[in-house]
Amino acid sequence: MHSMVAGTVVDVTPETSAQLAARLAARWFDEWSVGEVFETRSHRMDQGRMIEFAEEFDPQRFHIDVAAATESIYGGLIASGWHSTAVMMRLLTEFLGPSSIGASGIDRLRWVVPVRPNDEVRLRFIVLDVEPSVRKPDRGVVNARCELVNQDDIVVMSLEPRMLLLRRPNT
Repeated sequence: MHSMVAGTVVDVTPETSAQLAARLAARWFDEWSVGEVFETRSHRMDQGRMIEFAEEFDPQRFHIDVAAATESIYGGLIASGWHSTAVMMRLLTEFLGPSSIGASGIDRLRWVVPVRPNDEVRLRFIVLDVEPSVRKPDRGVVNARCELVNQDDIVVMSLEPRMLLLRRPNT
């Protein structure tokens, strides 16, 4: 895992998303800083689950049929972009912890490189901006860039959510 402060990447001891979430659980809106970078645990893309997801939600031949996918422009089976997005969401929710109260939108969704069976993907979370709410003083918005990165450190998809996070409760 890596952390970035003021443009410097620092290696840290690998930890599971649950360990990271526990460490950040006490982290509230005001404690996020522009430029920070966090990475989560990896998730292996299982071929059977990729096909099952696509059969239900995105039944295009290159997602559900190995033979047809081999003859496609992709040269083999690839995950639905929506499956990749769902995996990213799982990693994101594990990472953000209890201060998260949702998102007000997502910008710039891109599926950059096909995700294939047995790829190991992880979330890279980059803080772009931090905006306190003017109307609701108990929260703020963290604008971030989320990148799903594979085992070769290649960004396979990205998006920019507007995460709603609570401020530390008065104690």
